[in-house]
Amino acid sequence: MSLPYLTQAQAPLTCDIDTVNEFGEHHQVAIPAERALTVYVDKRELVTLMTLGAHPELLVLGYLRNQRLVRSIGDIESITVDWDVGAAAVKTRHGIEDVEEKTAKRVVTTGCGQGSVFGGLMDEVDQIVLPASAHITQGQLYGLVNTIRLKETTYKSAGSVHACALFDMSAAEPVMLLFVEDVGRHNAIDTIAGWMWMNMAPTLVASRTALPPEGALRLRPGKAGSAAPAGEDGASTLDASPTDLGSEGLVFYTTGRLTSEMVIKSAQMGVPIVVSRSGITQMGHQVAQAVGLCAIGRATNKRFVCYANPQRLHLQPELAGPRLRVSAAES
Repeated sequence: MSLPYLTQAQAPLTCDIDTVNEFGEHHQVAIPAERALTVYVDKRELVTLMTLGAHPELLVLGYLRNQRLVRSIGDIESITVDWDVGAAAVKTRHGIEDVEEKTAKRVVTTGCGQGSVFGGLMDEVDQIVLPASAHITQGQLYGLVNTIRLKETTYKSAGSVHACALFDMSAAEPVMLLFVEDVGRHNAIDTIAGWMWMNMAPTLVASRTALPPEGALRLRPGKAGSAAPAGEDGASTLDASPTDLGSEGLVFYTTGRLTSEMVIKSAQMGVPIVVSRSGITQMGHQVAQAVGLCAIGRATNKRFVCYANPQRLHLQPELAGPRLRVSAAES
């Protein structure tokens, strides 16, 4: 199976502007560099995504997969992004079957940075089967949260963005495979889905190539699926020997709330455990219960709430520290 050719159109994630504070003092601060990316599939305009532009080709690839517009990565010949015109040109090998029908129904959603999806949200839920053996220990969960806490991020320097990350939990300590920030959490998870499709295609659960540290991904022109050698900007190579990683070892993290879309996208990617810094919606909870996905929210420091399928979470309450007791007068 031939993987698609992807360009390397990464854009600056922040820009500097002049501001005035409450004391009348002038300061220069960094803000997220939001930009519009219009996606064309076989010269047909599909959608405009608002994005930081960190990995636009992977964002488009993951978007097509998560919108259920493309079934096989082999159906895509290339994705070419040109920031001069703010466009991503997707060339397929045989076209998208019934594209008018698939894109006719648009569902307005709660998603930030995207806000709508094509087709029925629940169309594929009944077909999703997640690995029964997948689990996470409380200690691993704490390690994951701490890894996110220590990560240098655009949010820390400029704010106003969401982050998503993919972790390998097959070892005792969590390993961050990919970290993506964008103006919306759906853009971030779609980018991760695109990376997974490139490197774990066609099933997303069979195998993966060696991974870049914390998502420092750069694809070589003309060689899809491989990355440039490590350079001054810290990017690293992807063409090491492949290693096996079943989806039972994957955990997805997001700073955003777990809506039905986020849960469905995680399950479609074959990820059985999702951790959020925020909470969960009613439909998100219903979908998680239906597919057997472990949904953990309010995960900060050593606090968390497991909303669904707690059998996947191996509790170690002694790691949580002493319980703080609050008197009635204090509450």
